[in-house]
Amino acid sequence: MRKNIIEKMRDEAKKIFSCAIDAADPYKAVRDFLCVEKDRLILGRKKECSTEFNLNSFKRIFVVGGGKATAPMAKSVEDLIGSRIDKGVIAVKYGFTEDLVLSEMVEAGHPVPDKNSIIVTEKILGCLKSAGEEDLIISLISGGGSALLCSTSGDISIYQKQKLTQNLLECGASIDEINTVRKHISSTKGGKMAKAAFPATVINLMLSDVVGDRIDVIASGPFTPDTSTYTDAWKILKKYNLQNISSTIQEYIKAGMKGLVSETPKTDDPIFRKVYNCIIASNISALKAAGKKAESFGYNTLILSSMMEGKARELAHVHTAIAGEIAKNGLPVVSPACIISGGETTVTIKGSGKGGRNQEFCLSAACDLAGLSDQIIILCGGSDGNDGPTDAAGAVVDPFTVMRGQKHSLDAMQYLNNNDSYNFFRKTDDLLITGPTNTNVMDVRLILVR
Repeated sequence: MRKNIIEKMRDEAKKIFSCAIDAADPYKAVRDFLCVEKDRLILGRKKECSTEFNLNSFKRIFVVGGGKATAPMAKSVEDLIGSRIDKGVIAVKYGFTEDLVLSEMVEAGHPVPDKNSIIVTEKILGCLKSAGEEDLIISLISGGGSALLCSTSGDISIYQKQKLTQNLLECGASIDEINTVRKHISSTKGGKMAKAAFPATVINLMLSDVVGDRIDVIASGPFTPDTSTYTDAWKILKKYNLQNISSTIQEYIKAGMKGLVSETPKTDDPIFRKVYNCIIASNISALKAAGKKAESFGYNTLILSSMMEGKARELAHVHTAIAGEIAKNGLPVVSPACIISGGETTVTIKGSGKGGRNQEFCLSAACDLAGLSDQIIILCGGSDGNDGPTDAAGAVVDPFTVMRGQKHSLDAMQYLNNNDSYNFFRKTDDLLITGPTNTNVMDVRLILVR
């Protein structure tokens, strides 16, 4: 009977997660934010119009952008504006595609940029630099844009940038830290695309995949002012003792610190005078939708936070402790309970296995739950459908997960210490497989207790 209840809860958790992803649908997010009435382009939430443009006042309209959610965003813009679009070029992760008519779509590498990242970025920069004062640029930015919109500075090669990105990912640097470094070795990030587009009008629509929805961090802020400096970038390299970074990158950043290379554009730069930066969907919107779905299943629901960061294993211990508190004392909510959290964790890779931050979170949680008599489910998944270099979004675990591993002669702690959560869950049938979702608003974590 208990196992039947656990299976029912696992199914509910997957449906709650699916509802969260649906709430971050990029196509719908654009349609909810933009409105076209005859020749008027209205920018702002429904009944909260902030800015209005006369489409006839623009000679040309360009659509550009990059990210995991950019293809459906472009599709939405095409359906809204149609043949008024003169040219469009967008960069998407391999597999994150859409049928577009008016925009060229180029698939490229993520999380490590590749040759296609360079090719499509040069095409986008060509569009921006050709735009004049009477042109409109609609930029569509989402998570993943940092890798996809890739153009190097100085004598830095794509290989050197790939190596740096990989090292930053593996050392456990936060997305803010990774993007700070990226901005200072790129000719697109940290407001540099706004510089290329000046003096055109820019409407920059963003799906937020960063904690706190900081617009200068989303895809490394190609159209936003940058508050970080070359000194900040250098401190991050030193913080993680990244001594194997190429001398070319080190010398370039040092030159920037000495003022020999121009800093990223700051808030008072006139290039931002006609740039409208707008967040159209974020992690909290996904969490709220998840909460409503959980309530429909009869759970007492609490959204813990959309801003959780830190090491995946450590955050897992916090979540399992909360689950235990609910089961024992009915706090912070009585069971049946659903605790929801969002944000993005990090993993410091020390082993040779395969996995991602969400699977590592779940394997750590599974070890904590092992053998408990309580009816507890924990799910952790990436809203984009990809967790690390795997085909899984994350995993769903319960008090029987470790036992299922033992039946296959798998030691959960050994797999955790080898950063090999994917291969553990592949055997226990606990992987959360969604396929590419074409959106990206960070991670969704669920605790279900009955």
